[in-house]
Amino acid sequence: MSIDRIDTSVAHPARRYNYWLGGKDNFAADRASGDAIAAAWPSAPIAARENRRFLGRATRFLAGEAGIRQFLDIGTGLPTAGNTHEVAQSIAPTARVVYVDNDPMVMVHARALLTSAPEGATAYLEADLRDPARILAHPDLRATLDFTRPIGLMLVAVLHFIHGEGAGQPIVRELLEALPAGSYLVASNATKDFLPAQIAEVYDRMLAAGQTDIWPRTRAEFTALFDGLTLVDPGVVAAHAWRPDEDLDPALTDADVSVYGAVGKLG
Repeated sequence: MSIDRIDTSVAHPARRYNYWLGGKDNFAADRASGDAIAAAWPSAPIAARENRRFLGRATRFLAGEAGIRQFLDIGTGLPTAGNTHEVAQSIAPTARVVYVDNDPMVMVHARALLTSAPEGATAYLEADLRDPARILAHPDLRATLDFTRPIGLMLVAVLHFIHGEGAGQPIVRELLEALPAGSYLVASNATKDFLPAQIAEVYDRMLAAGQTDIWPRTRAEFTALFDGLTLVDPGVVAAHAWRPDEDLDPALTDADVSVYGAVGKLG
């Protein structure tokens, strides 16, 4: 894979997310996109941080309390602190993780930086969530994960790039249908439900004008992604409120985060 394939003139969600998290693996187009979204939604960087913390807590739950030893993380993003395999393998060194992203820059960094514990394994696929059949058929996926044993499917801050009401549900369903009973879905998605009306209106105008690629989902639409699953307590909540750590900022509000998060069990 060549770094020459990376188009730095067009903003990419993974690099914009990296910018919001304070990373350095981003370009002018990514920063401009991030600043434009943050101008309409000033707490966007807070949401990015809390979404990342949600990923860590959900992974700890799966690897610890739920005993999951296999993870399929789609929409990986650029490596930063607390990647899925690092969190999982800190609890279960034998954990195996497959990362999937559609940005070649992510894959270049992942192969260089996301090294597994000796007892476990990691693999990296360049593919798109919009084509779940290609992900599921990839030989590296099947060589790394055992589809007769439960898998944690991580769709964290990636489904909101699937535009259209209800558009995420068939993709999630196709992925889940390939997983055995006892598997889990971890998902998060931006929402306007908690935003003041004036900010929500500005966001609607940006979305209509193609100035943002994030499709916010209502509680009902997000909850529908978990149809047929058993939600893990506390159910569907703002991401920072899902089994929060003791160091959660007490001043943080649902509107600051404006991202739903939930975990559900299959079968």
